[in-house]
Amino acid sequence: MSAQRDRLDPASREPLEMLLAAIPGGFNAIPDIVERRAVVAGLLAAQMADVPPNDRVVTEDRLIPGPEGAPEVPVRVYTPADATGVLLPGILYIHGGGMILGDIEANELTAAMLCEQVNAVIVSTGYRKAPEDPHPAQVNDCYAALTWMASHAGELGYDAHRLAVYGGSAGGNLAIATAMMARDTSGPEIALVVAPYPMLDDRNELPSTHEITEVGIWDRAGNVEAWSWFLGGKPADAYAAPARATDLSGLPPMFIDVGEMDLFRDEDIAFVARLLQAGVPTEFHVYPGAYHASEVFAPQAELSQRIWHARIAAFRRALHG
Repeated sequence: MSAQRDRLDPASREPLEMLLAAIPGGFNAIPDIVERRAVVAGLLAAQMADVPPNDRVVTEDRLIPGPEGAPEVPVRVYTPADATGVLLPGILYIHGGGMILGDIEANELTAAMLCEQVNAVIVSTGYRKAPEDPHPAQVNDCYAALTWMASHAGELGYDAHRLAVYGGSAGGNLAIATAMMARDTSGPEIALVVAPYPMLDDRNELPSTHEITEVGIWDRAGNVEAWSWFLGGKPADAYAAPARATDLSGLPPMFIDVGEMDLFRDEDIAFVARLLQAGVPTEFHVYPGAYHASEVFAPQAELSQRIWHARIAAFRRALHG
């Protein structure tokens, strides 16, 4: 076991060690991106096989218009099964995966849980992946999903004035970038952005990006590779790397959290400081012993439950008053 993994929350570390035993070196040790995606999908399918369907949530898969000249965007709509016709809040859910992995299916359990616990209509959106489709395909697809969701509030059964955006890791990047795009284009009103451990800075210069090299989940080498594929050889603009934005004023309220042992720790801390300096109401948590997405790998750990409790409480305050 590495010295870095010794610093992790013990209850959260066990499933990580099991993953690394199954895939030595972690996902990023698989160089071919197609094979890597297949391995991740296989592990997910095995995990989901024993999970019964959530009959408290109703789902519907749809294809919605993509950006001009681009393919349609897949979305999955989650509605509480006991919805009574009273307008609920809405949440646009953007999955993570470093801009290169992930899909709607991989986030089924989390999206359904948020639907149930926040009592909200969730639209979980897919988006194109790098390296096949570099920036700005990802944020353009997510913004198309946001505008579609906002314009179909009545059909979907939610209150367009109580619309939030959620995304972790690369999804956190896209949640913030989508909110920036909405601000810059006078687009849909967003009540809250919840962005766990967002992937914000392509420069990889801050101390935690050099420190976190052998935890086994989204270490430095994998992050550098993902940014290279995502940018496709072009310089990053603020919609690709929100840490490069020169103006953060006018953004919606933010909720950001990150683990002590996450390489995004220091870029997230720096970004939160700038949000506060720009007058953006921001709640921020750093969790000792947490690694990247540890609450996903170890959902039963007490640490994971504290992480989710804070996020859900933030949604309820912003969306239910």
